[in-house]
Amino acid sequence: MRQSRIDASKLDLEEAIINIRRVTKVVKGGKNFRFSVNVVVGDRNGHVGVGLGKAQEIPEAVRKAVEDAKKKLIYVPMVGTTVPHTTLGVFGAGKVLIMPAVPGTGVIAGSAVRTVLELAGIKDVRAKSLGSNNHGNMANATIEGLKNLKTAEGVAKLRGKKVEEILG
Repeated sequence: MRQSRIDASKLDLEEAIINIRRVTKVVKGGKNFRFSVNVVVGDRNGHVGVGLGKAQEIPEAVRKAVEDAKKKLIYVPMVGTTVPHTTLGVFGAGKVLIMPAVPGTGVIAGSAVRTVLELAGIKDVRAKSLGSNNHGNMANATIEGLKNLKTAEGVAKLRGKKVEEILG
């Protein structure tokens, strides 16, 4: 089921920088410095995206990363303040296990995963990072996990049944 692209101009998006890296290329005349920036954008109401920007100066790299993140926005289905079911997101060597939690738990997750989940608007969730601890891979693995989420209503519609039949 392919989602249509979400129009970022209609949303009130917040942005958060996950990671800024200075990368160096050694050339004949010395060293060339550039910056690589990972950014998360979200409206804290079910929309979130992750982007990467590279440039010779940080503000330009951040601008590019925000543009990239807005192009990659996804919708996250939620049940109350948590996720509908447990899911595993995989991106590169990064794996993130996202589990629902009871109201009042808060966001129990590390670094980049926490930022993505908070900007998505999920208030009660537990997450465990497995594998890579690279900020970019963890953020993208979280997005992949959130893409895999389905609500009971969505599954019932796909199967042509009622929600009660699905839940038992």
